[in-house]
Amino acid sequence: MFYFYVLKSQKDGNLYHGYSSNLKERFDSHNKGKVDSTKNRCPFKLIYYETYISEKDAREREKQIKRRASTYTSLKRRIKRSLNDFE
Repeated sequence: MFYFYVLKSQKDGNLYHGYSSNLKERFDSHNKGKVDSTKNRCPFKLIYYETYISEKDAREREKQIKRRASTYTSLKRRIKRSLNDFE
């Protein structure tokens, strides 16, 4: 399985999204500061994920969110309560 996921930094409140074949391991890596792009924003809460059988689908979802502001806004609207639960 492959996962598209959204993390929320408890330090600055910003969101980070990515994809992985091992969500638990990747989440742990983010929280241990082992991911260069997020190491200064630890700790994180996992607030959302989608599961895919195809790695290509998970990768495409991540690209879609990063490329299209309207898709990202739509996702944030969909998970607004989850976003607020960690503020």
